[in-house]
Amino acid sequence: MAERAAEALRAVRALAAARPTWTVLIDGRAGAGKSTLARALAEATCATLVRLDDCYPGWDGLEAGAEAVRRTVLVPRATGRAGAWQRWDWAAGRPAEQHGVPATGGLICEGCGVLTRRSAPLADLRLLVELDAERRKQRALRRDGDLFAPHWDRWAAQEEAVIRAEEPASLADLVVDGGTVRPAPR
Repeated sequence: MAERAAEALRAVRALAAARPTWTVLIDGRAGAGKSTLARALAEATCATLVRLDDCYPGWDGLEAGAEAVRRTVLVPRATGRAGAWQRWDWAAGRPAEQHGVPATGGLICEGCGVLTRRSAPLADLRLLVELDAERRKQRALRRDGDLFAPHWDRWAAQEEAVIRAEEPASLADLVVDGGTVRPAPR
């Protein structure tokens, strides 16, 4: 991850140096390394971090969570206003408290489905994190174990649907793939 973070960090630091308010979207499938990369970038730049894992309304809520973040975080920030997101209480199966997002400063939003045709124009930098399916599943299940295992196929089907509909690779500026970072194919 250190190599991937270093190259992505250079791009985010350049963005932060160029403007006081900026937004980065990090998309990718479960277990690809989005959260680790986003955390490292947010810590290094003092950016606000919004994790879609905290926003998805349950195991069938991939699209709904991503759209909620677009509507309540990205759109307000793009117009100079503060945003907010609502945490999903996974244990209780219901919405929980709201969290504010400042109108200014750095913002990193990460999660599967965050990079869509409607959200891409609201960001200054768009990253796609990729990793082969076998390693993604191993990492995700090692991280979340029994909680995620019974839902893996269900979640993967939602990821596939969003990827087919939105083609995030075509919207990304950089692709972080395994140990390399490259410009996204256009």
